[in-house]
Amino acid sequence: MKPESSQWMKVLAWALWDWGTSAFSAVVTTFVFARYLVSDFFVDPAILEAWQAAGGAAAAPGPAREAYEAALAGLTSRLGWALALGGFTVAVLAPVVGQRTDAGGRRKLWLGINTGVVIAAMFAMFFIQGQPRFFLAGIVLLTLANVFYEMANVNYNAMLLQISTPETMGRISGFGWGMGYLGGIVVLGLALVGFILGEGPYWFGVTRENGLNIRAVVLLAAVWSAVFAIPVFLAVPENQASDPEAPAGLLDSYRRLFRRIADLYHKARMTFYFLLASAVYRDGLAGVFAFGGILASAVFGLSDTQMLLFAMASNLVAGLGVFLSGFLDDWIGPKRVIVGSLVGLVLTGLVLFAWHDRGPAVFWVAGLAMTLFVGPAQASSRSFLGHLAPEGAEGEIFGLYATTGRAVSFLTPATFALMVGLFGGAWGGILGIVAVLATGLVLLL
Repeated sequence: MKPESSQWMKVLAWALWDWGTSAFSAVVTTFVFARYLVSDFFVDPAILEAWQAAGGAAAAPGPAREAYEAALAGLTSRLGWALALGGFTVAVLAPVVGQRTDAGGRRKLWLGINTGVVIAAMFAMFFIQGQPRFFLAGIVLLTLANVFYEMANVNYNAMLLQISTPETMGRISGFGWGMGYLGGIVVLGLALVGFILGEGPYWFGVTRENGLNIRAVVLLAAVWSAVFAIPVFLAVPENQASDPEAPAGLLDSYRRLFRRIADLYHKARMTFYFLLASAVYRDGLAGVFAFGGILASAVFGLSDTQMLLFAMASNLVAGLGVFLSGFLDDWIGPKRVIVGSLVGLVLTGLVLFAWHDRGPAVFWVAGLAMTLFVGPAQASSRSFLGHLAPEGAEGEIFGLYATTGRAVSFLTPATFALMVGLFGGAWGGILGIVAVLATGLVLLL
């Protein structure tokens, strides 16, 4: 096999990990399992029965409706606090994990371990029946999977430097993101056709009882992730240890981490400020996904089926965006791609805010336009950091990248909530997301 062919086999194997594990982000955290945990299945049966007796969704304001809405808010709050705790764990551990895998030459090993825990947690989610007594176990599994998924991404992102050159990094980074989006389209399509559309029974005789069809979707995501994660471990070699004699103690790792941050400020000011700016705008990007479903249904009136169809369409548009931006990245540079993408996101977000009362068509057009810019901003951020990362410290820098993103993870939710209260409707939250994205853009310039 020619060297070029061998190298591109490594690239494809690396990108297939994103293709496979996109099932976790699409199915588990965004559109299916997380929403399942804050659904009627987990509301106290007495409260649910009183609400349904009062007329359900058409119920007039009163004690039954207030109790039902308070129950849903309580589920959402507990889920949010659990994920916040997971985010704090990532913030503390991510840079040290990256540093230690760089030093010891165990990047692929830890990618395998972290991926394995995520997949095991997804398999376990199948047993979270739609009953209130399973809620705690559900949020524990979701939080655990989120933490290890972030840890896996530290190793996966750092691996980009093993399979690319400075000339090809943008294209390869974009290819990886694009494969992730396309993988999400396929797995969401299978989930929609196999287990969501209609009233059932679905594939393999699955029904809706106790949320079985939702749990089957998560099982599908687990199998999907497991199968497509395998190639990277066969095709991409382990990284070379950058400092095999480095102290192995946790405290020693943190001492080195703080020295690295100080060194970045004094010797690599561009990297330091990029980490700061990207933390802000990446939280805005996360808000696009975290609150997109809420806005789609509460403001623009999309049904559950329409939301999954929109999810598939948005993944397609975002995937096309990152494939095209990969070439732009190598041509004009990643920073220009990021700036252009953020400008596009701010403008389309303002359109959604201004026309929030004009129905689903506005969300479809402006929402898809936003997704066109999200992928390039993500992919070029990874590529830009890859250009800035010192040789032998890639995992540590990508760990810091994960940490800085988590360090301000409260920013978009807080701004979203503030604007909802200020404007008196969920549509005001759109302006909150736009404000965070615009702040990150200004910091980047």
